[in-house]
Amino acid sequence: MRIKVVPMEPEHLDAVMAIENVSFPIPWKREAFLFEILLNETADYVVALYRDQVVGYGGMWLVLDEAHITNIAVHPDCRGRGIGRRILQELIKRAALRGATKMTLEVRPSNLIARKLYRDLGFEEKGVRKRYYQDNHEDAIIMWLEDLRARA
Repeated sequence: MRIKVVPMEPEHLDAVMAIENVSFPIPWKREAFLFEILLNETADYVVALYRDQVVGYGGMWLVLDEAHITNIAVHPDCRGRGIGRRILQELIKRAALRGATKMTLEVRPSNLIARKLYRDLGFEEKGVRKRYYQDNHEDAIIMWLEDLRARA
């Protein structure tokens, strides 16, 4: 599967919203993505394209030397094909190029596939935010990836 990862643009948002709505119990709104890609100077969002169709996306905030993954999702029909890995590898590279030295994210304990992907890419579980998720009050595992430049 030949995947191209490019910066997210407003014309990608119909497909991004379709993936967002089937991926998360409390999806972000279109306006939130528009703010992130057009106005938020600390944000960096990408989409994964297969045959020019959006099949996944991810984003992060960059504050000082830290990158914080805000969102990553792959269309359900395309999961298990390495697209999430490609998106995350691109975000790691882009964060390192912008001066970040470490990256963090939150993940549900029940999301075993995502946790394995993050561990495979070098993230380590460093803490827990109790009752973090609003939909079911599931905890969030806080994961960190250190030394981004060596991994980019």
